[in-house]
Amino acid sequence: MNTRFIKNIALAGVITLTAVACDHSLDITPKYDVVSSKVYQDFNNYKPILAKLYAGYAVTGQQGPAGRPDIGGIDEGFSNYLRQYWQAQELTTDEAIISWNDGNLRDLHDMDWTSTNEFLRALYDRIFYQVSLTNEFIRETTDGKLGERGITGADLEQAKYFRAEARFLRALSYWHALDLYGNVPFVTEEDKVGFFLPEQTNRQDLFNYIEAELLDIEDDLVAARMNEYARADQAAAWTLLTKLYLNAEVYTGQAKYTEAITYAQKVIDAGYTLEEDYDYLFLADNHESTEIIFPIAFDGLRTTTWGGMTYLVHAPVGGNMTASEFGINGGWAGLRTTKNIVNLFDDPSGNTDDRANFHSSGQNLEIDDIFTFTEGYAITKYKNVTKEGVKGSDPAGDHPDTDFPMFRLADVYLMYAEAVLRGGQGGSITDAVGYINELRERAYNGSSEGNITQSQLTLPFIIDERARELVWEGHRRTDLIRFDRFTGSNYVWPWKGGVKEGTGVEDFRTLFPLPNTDLTANPNLEQNDGYTR
Repeated sequence: MNTRFIKNIALAGVITLTAVACDHSLDITPKYDVVSSKVYQDFNNYKPILAKLYAGYAVTGQQGPAGRPDIGGIDEGFSNYLRQYWQAQELTTDEAIISWNDGNLRDLHDMDWTSTNEFLRALYDRIFYQVSLTNEFIRETTDGKLGERGITGADLEQAKYFRAEARFLRALSYWHALDLYGNVPFVTEEDKVGFFLPEQTNRQDLFNYIEAELLDIEDDLVAARMNEYARADQAAAWTLLTKLYLNAEVYTGQAKYTEAITYAQKVIDAGYTLEEDYDYLFLADNHESTEIIFPIAFDGLRTTTWGGMTYLVHAPVGGNMTASEFGINGGWAGLRTTKNIVNLFDDPSGNTDDRANFHSSGQNLEIDDIFTFTEGYAITKYKNVTKEGVKGSDPAGDHPDTDFPMFRLADVYLMYAEAVLRGGQGGSITDAVGYINELRERAYNGSSEGNITQSQLTLPFIIDERARELVWEGHRRTDLIRFDRFTGSNYVWPWKGGVKEGTGVEDFRTLFPLPNTDLTANPNLEQNDGYTR
């Protein structure tokens, strides 16, 4: 098995594609003098095209790290899918704060964003650019078209796996749209190619579509842990279904915790195992981990970008931190965390709980000035060095080899436990306690000192434990919304709502606004409640 599929394959686009959103920044100029009808005649082109679909989460254009961007209207490094998704999920919460004042970036901290926020628009554009890429691949790999091209035997079998993976990736991006924006334009491979004005779907219908897609492809995907590294398999689909069901009450008003338990259990039974050392999950050789279910893959030489893991490794390094310890040539002095996260640990030094990856030397716990890097503790989670301390492959030290663990087993353990506590059927509270204690024994270096009892496993414990285990992995906004802690004044953090001590904000901010550019271009769209056009 090739364990570095995405990293070892050319990631340039080889196909003319048309984006689905109405924003003119998504009008894509063909990069090559070829069209789909020619490209798809040769089965040798299918895997490089599939690689481009995966790479859409990691890179920003047709050449790295910048120069031929996929979308316009914003600096190319800022346009990166993972970078903007991470910021939307983290900078809006207690887990992250940034010292930069680019454009409307501060609005994410202040929670006063509008439909003109360029970072939220870039994320929206990325989501629908990704949908357009996957739609085209799915459209060109139907049984009928494969038959017309004479693709048979092993090639036909591979093509069907490829198509199922593309459908998974589309479901993943539509889940991001569901979670972040709610009521969005909706386009599939069944819609015509070319300019048109998509109709708007609603959150219930989009939920139903994503659920149906994932259930339909479940048997078409490669078995769990049997696919090439960084490609989706059945466990990736099961994990996404678990997330969809865990948040179903937020999305649709109808709880589906029993279904969350069912699919979490499928993942748990699939043979993944916890990484022995928590810190190993976030290093340059984390592709070797048996815990990561679905990563966004990066390579210091082949997937170069100023977003993605380049951002997440460089931006938290500053002050008196030593850049070489992170395998990079310098820090960007941007990202830190708030005291709310630090205070979740009885001992923030990391000597007791290994997950307390804080750099406190020269840093103040309190944040009086957002734009001063040394105010707020830095987090040392992501590094471009291997377990043996060897720097990643990029000699310049710009671009890391570290992969982003979008789905991993620890998250599934936590989702299982939460679904049991919320009344889902078919699970076991005893098993839930056992899964949590596996995480805590790893965090406490093999000791049972941090283990909990059944009476201690409560929903307030779960939300705190998710922050301890999954900090800076892009889950926090969704978690806080599910626990009703995101908008109101019942839970605040430094600079929430633009106030140093923190304050509540309007409940409509559980959804981001549709960009005004898309609303202007498409009269079929209505803005989310609470926002102006």
